[in-house]
Amino acid sequence: MPTTTELYWDPYDTDLDDDPHPTWKRMRDEAPLYRNDRFGFWALSRFADVEAAHRDPATYSSASGTVLEMMGNDMSGTGQIIFMDPPAHTTLRALVSRAFTPRRMAALEDDIRAICTELLDPLVGRDELDYVQDFAAQVPSRVISRLVGVPEEDREEQRHNIDGIFHIEPGVGMLNEKSITCQLALREYLRGLVADRAEAPRDDLVSVLSQASITDEDGGERRLTVDETTDFALLLFSAGTETVMRLLGNAAVLLAAHPDQRADLVAHPEVIANAVEELLRYEAPSPVQGRTTTRDVELHGTTVPAGSKVLLLTGSAGRDEREYPDADRFDVRRQFRQHVSFGYGIHYCVGANLARVEGRIALEETFKRFPTWDVVPDGVVRQHTSTVRGYSQVRIRPGA
Repeated sequence: MPTTTELYWDPYDTDLDDDPHPTWKRMRDEAPLYRNDRFGFWALSRFADVEAAHRDPATYSSASGTVLEMMGNDMSGTGQIIFMDPPAHTTLRALVSRAFTPRRMAALEDDIRAICTELLDPLVGRDELDYVQDFAAQVPSRVISRLVGVPEEDREEQRHNIDGIFHIEPGVGMLNEKSITCQLALREYLRGLVADRAEAPRDDLVSVLSQASITDEDGGERRLTVDETTDFALLLFSAGTETVMRLLGNAAVLLAAHPDQRADLVAHPEVIANAVEELLRYEAPSPVQGRTTTRDVELHGTTVPAGSKVLLLTGSAGRDEREYPDADRFDVRRQFRQHVSFGYGIHYCVGANLARVEGRIALEETFKRFPTWDVVPDGVVRQHTSTVRGYSQVRIRPGA
């Protein structure tokens, strides 16, 4: 077992996950190329290294998986765009981008605000509420459900399936019976939805994917298969729910701990969009992404062999003092060039703009009803996974 002075990190250690930032700082300073022999991976923790790796998919491949416990086998044939490298990734990325056009995102703003109003109004007057389960988990689930085309009566059941997919168990991570069962259930549900939209298309993402044509490797035009469309919908539905839920849960905790900055946002709502970027930098909802090297790489005086598992710690990169002065200070008015919390390069999150809009509107509507709140002692529960970080429960007491 590691000693108190030994530098040790792995994404399965729940004690480390409660507050990984001191360990990540040591990694940046003492071992910017970190090796974990127990689980057989390397890790990059500095902003410049993480950004460079994201920009070099030819060297840092996604085709062998991006989540540590699932890495090792060729996953490029699964139909999941996050497990693809160019040229297949390029073709399908362009297709999926059609569903996230600026016009479609702008049209969603009124819907997002209406969803927030519907969820928040019944909470006004309560002495205590769970900001995550009563609101933060519901907003992105309802938004992405509408975008994907999931009927209202099915949304809550499928949201719980998504929660189950990210269930983690000691020693096996997300490769556990509950996670696999929930993923299979969601995939089977979406497969039925895809089949329905192929016959009777509507104005939703599944219909766009079902009716779209792509150019294959031989230069011919073809439709996506049912499996390809299902896998796309599965990825977008699950990712579109998780990231914003973590973002808003983090916001509830951080803004309660910084009441002066919360008051600034209440008084100056035009700053909220910038606050969303600072929240993403300060506590990345998805702080770990896996890649596999396709060639030997020289990093910090060490050769990382071809075929190595490398974890890119975007959560650490956001606190790198080399990129962000006074990086451990949370500041909703901080100005900075960029962050890598949505990834970077070809795998930059296709739904990033939607997440930003959801986060901004959700906070705007929260502040209208709850300008102040306290977090209930012992009312915060962190959900531990090897790739997503955030809370499954944040109980708050609104101020008078």
